[in-house]
Amino acid sequence: MQARLIYRGKYIYSDGTIREMVLWQLPKKTSERPHGLKYRLYYGLANGTCVVRYDNETGKGDHRHSKDQEEQYHFTDVETLLADFLADIEKARRR
Repeated sequence: MQARLIYRGKYIYSDGTIREMVLWQLPKKTSERPHGLKYRLYYGLANGTCVVRYDNETGKGDHRHSKDQEEQYHFTDVETLLADFLADIEKARRR
């Protein structure tokens, strides 16, 4: 059984910045992904520079990137994950 795509969406803001969100349901939960999800939430400049990213790649678990910083992220549920990501985008856009 393979991972099942739950959501894939891309939005381009009027200033050219990009928000892309991808979530998969995994066939089973693992110690690294006890919630059974794999995700990549990205917000960045048109030239490919990452401004904010949330992901849970193998070996790192749930974490977030803000410009050049990386820190662990405590995953609660999908709704909170998306709310936190969108709040970080709004903070970045106000700068």
